[in-house]
Amino acid sequence: MSLYFIIIIGIIFFEYALSSIVRYLNLKALSPILPEEFSDTFDKEKYLKSQEYTKTNSKFSYITSSFSLFISLTFILGGFYNFIDIYVRGIGYGDILTGILFFGTLSIITDILTLPFSIYSTFVIEEKYGFNKTTPKTFFLDKVKQYFLMILIGAPVMGLILYFFGNFGEHAWIYVWIFLVSFSVIMQPIFNTFIAPMFNKFTPLDEGPLLDKIREYLAKVNFPVKKLEVMDGSKRSSHSNAYFSGIGKNKRIALFDTLVDQMEDDEIVSVIAHEVGHYKLKHIYSGIVLSAIQTGLMLYILSLFLLNPDLFAVFKMQNLSIYASLLFFSMLYTPISMIIGIFFTIISRKNEFSADAYSAKTAHMPEALISGLKKMSKENLSNLTPHWLNVFLNYSHPPVLQRIDALKKYIKNA
Repeated sequence: MSLYFIIIIGIIFFEYALSSIVRYLNLKALSPILPEEFSDTFDKEKYLKSQEYTKTNSKFSYITSSFSLFISLTFILGGFYNFIDIYVRGIGYGDILTGILFFGTLSIITDILTLPFSIYSTFVIEEKYGFNKTTPKTFFLDKVKQYFLMILIGAPVMGLILYFFGNFGEHAWIYVWIFLVSFSVIMQPIFNTFIAPMFNKFTPLDEGPLLDKIREYLAKVNFPVKKLEVMDGSKRSSHSNAYFSGIGKNKRIALFDTLVDQMEDDEIVSVIAHEVGHYKLKHIYSGIVLSAIQTGLMLYILSLFLLNPDLFAVFKMQNLSIYASLLFFSMLYTPISMIIGIFFTIISRKNEFSADAYSAKTAHMPEALISGLKKMSKENLSNLTPHWLNVFLNYSHPPVLQRIDALKKYIKNA
């Protein structure tokens, strides 16, 4: 039994055990007593429903994670990756196309295996709690579009990565790094212009008081946007949200139609002010830089493990390949990725507090942001009392009660 085998199997079991413990603690942290702060937003029935929603999703996660554990062990111990590798090699293409076929085949198999869980989550759990608006037709068409994008974008990207690693020796990771960072920047306008409209309809926000207030605020803080649109989020779910995308002169605000329906104008403006804060406080750009550093570190370490025969032996592989090295290394890299992920979530939570403060200071409506956060929590059936360990490991946003407490100090100055 090799050291690599012990490490990889240990990582798989550790991840499973940790996620199970966190879910258990999160369920234990549920309180039957509604936090006083939400007494003006939640009634008893809605609060109990939000807790049931958390419980249902947690129990479902136990099933999906257990299935994932079973599949992972079966694939490794049963030599499944070697079987796929021999099959794609037998088609007779070169290393790059073979690698693309290897990942494509694994993606399709994984998608087929997880499809029943996705269907159950969408059409049973989300339906039960009143969120699902997705029709079987939309669900199927989304799958087709995802496969189309995987072929159109994913395959060429993977092909270039394999080309660099196959032809540029020990410095290949630098070329891959430059390519991936450049690609992540280029994808922003491509996503806005081509990909997002494939899945949702975007229409300009109607003229009226809301648009006037948003324009007034954006002009005050000198934050021009190219597009201010409403997205038909209700096509798939009644969950509400809003997002900004783009950089430079191509910034875009997209409001879910559910958000527009659920919130007052001042609440929406305060939410937009929060998002503007992320840009004004350089969170977007610092995130890009940190992500680039993380990618570079990962690729450098990966370069040290390419074509490692001891690592391939864990997966019962008969042949060494660069493409399989990428997959197997990703499993070995999991602990580092987890630590970096925690670091990123800590920064993200800090940035959310800062963006809330920016909204309060510039829009001068902390009460509106507070009420907006409460409404989003209510409409999304959010867990109001998550366990601290779950927050520490998984939350990119602080719990809503913490955000509200932090915002209250700005009310007297508003």
